Amino acid sequence: MSTAGPAAHDPARAPYRALAVTASNRAAAGVYADTGGPLITEALSALGFAVDGPRVVPDGEPVAEALREAAAAGYDVVVTTGGTGVSPTDRTPEMTRGVLDYEIPGIPEAIRAEGLAKVPTAALSRGVAGVCGRTLIVNLPGSSGGVRDGLTVLGRLLTHAVDQLRGGDHPRGDDAD
Repeated sequence: MSTAGPAAHDPARAPYRALAVTASNRAAAGVYADTGGPLITEALSALGFAVDGPRVVPDGEPVAEALREAAAAGYDVVVTTGGTGVSPTDRTPEMTRGVLDYEIPGIPEAIRAEGLAKVPTAALSRGVAGVCGRTLIVNLPGSSGGVRDGLTVLGRLLTHAVDQLRGGDHPRGDDAD
């Protein structure tokens, strides 16, 4: 499968729109700068997406609000970073599940597998992925390494997933029934 950007698939429907959301109490309070969100915007732009953000919000209900607003605004993809660990303030997966119509478990499984090849703590990520309306939402870890691992996985499947959400057909190949 090609990782070419959306324009390579159907220029009439490109560019696809994406939003990066950083869930971080400390970054939202200005304690430190957001580093994960800019990685997401750069990577999605390189895939050919028109990207907004990063939008930095505290973890918890502000994440759910940002996701609902993004789906209502018609974004094709929302990629979050942060809030997926096991600390008491990490609530992004719960907030995400609350807005999803259905989950796509293979995406976070692939992201965790990509990270586990490098660091054992990747297993602690509780990130989820799924669809709200026609918006694909994917949670990435808060660490820069976790974001990069997640973006590696997304680079291989994101355009196809968005094509599918927009009603595209599966590509036919030698293995087609």
